Amino acid sequence: HVFVVCSSMTSLSGSNLTNLPSHITIPSYDRSKVVPGIAHIGVGAFHRAHQAVYVDRCLHLPGHDASWGIVGIGLLPFDVPVRDALLAQDGLYSLNEKGPDGAKSSRIIGSIVDYIYAPGNSKAVLSRLSDPSIKIVSMTITEGGYLLDTKGHFTLGHPAVVHDLQHPEEPTSVFGFVVGALDMRRKANIAPFTVMSCDNVRHNGNMAKKAFLAFANARDSSLAQWIEANVSFPNSMVRVRPDVMHGHQHTFHECPKWRIRNAEYGLSRHAYGFL
Repeated sequence: HVFVVCSSMTSLSGSNLTNLPSHITIPSYDRSKVVPGIAHIGVGAFHRAHQAVYVDRCLHLPGHDASWGIVGIGLLPFDVPVRDALLAQDGLYSLNEKGPDGAKSSRIIGSIVDYIYAPGNSKAVLSRLSDPSIKIVSMTITEGGYLLDTKGHFTLGHPAVVHDLQHPEEPTSVFGFVVGALDMRRKANIAPFTVMSCDNVRHNGNMAKKAFLAFANARDSSLAQWIEANVSFPNSMVRVRPDVMHGHQHTFHECPKWRIRNAEYGLSRHAYGFL
């Protein structure tokens, strides 16, 4: 990733969307009325170039349901730059596309309406995930993030797992937060959310279910039984996003804080931090 300071360019924010060049598509929906229905853990390149874009397109549809915005959640130190950029830009970023015919288009993605950095804010994350408005908790945490060994056994001895089992009120891992929030919803008689893995692994939903159930069982066997009976873990198909190729870095004359390239049937897609 290359970080470029563009002092002559206007920083992206909700207050200056209408000042952007006319060729850039901006959210036509009222973002102030959009509330999160999806919590996504790990707001990386893939999420910004795909899932957040699909939600943004749905929010543009006539008669759209404004209860399907996204709240991003970061768990790790390398999520700090994402937090800082998103909060500084009111959750906005640009998506630039180049088709096989060379045609280019740019749009501002507005579906991410909130972001919580978990370290130091565990209660805020648990509160948000246990809110009935959250219907899906999706994640991109990489294959290794599920802590399953080569035999498919969950690593109960991982330091973060040990910590979260001993301190359920102050979780640090994805397992502590997701299972903890499900337990809060169970006790409050609130319907559970769907747990949706978006990682590039075959049968990712099955893998996620095995990992989360193993953690839940170590915490409370009755909770694990409730999760198995009531929580959905769908499998999803992932389209791989390769890194940006040499020569594409400044194609759109942007200030590329987050540079992404996605290959989709000959389409080059870049999601940048700001314009």
